[in-house]
Amino acid sequence: MTVSSSRSARAEQRARSGVSAEALAARFLEAQGLTVVARNFRVRRGEIDLIARDGATLVFVEVRLRRSSRFGGAVESITAAKRARLVAAAQLYLLRLRAQPRCRFDAILLDTLDPAKVDWRRNVIEAT
Repeated sequence: MTVSSSRSARAEQRARSGVSAEALAARFLEAQGLTVVARNFRVRRGEIDLIARDGATLVFVEVRLRRSSRFGGAVESITAAKRARLVAAAQLYLLRLRAQPRCRFDAILLDTLDPAKVDWRRNVIEAT
């Protein structure tokens, strides 16, 4: 196996883990009574993993899976730059809506793909 094929295999595994983490997060939120209205909303300025409704509130959800704390845990991986990209993407999503709902930014933090170990953090970003 060459170095590039090894990197490619690791990248493919990370992508599969990311898809699994987002699916687990969506199921978790739905079990909590939220309704997922969009997945992987991508624009040039950023991406939002999940968009859900919690009653009248629109919730932008970042899903973070960190199997190792070597570079910090899942919550530490939501850097200022990542928060700025999330806010920018959310603003573009909101431009598509007729009315501006109340909004919040949540995070689903995972160290494993275990539904019993979901760490749901609400209001992780203060919108301005």
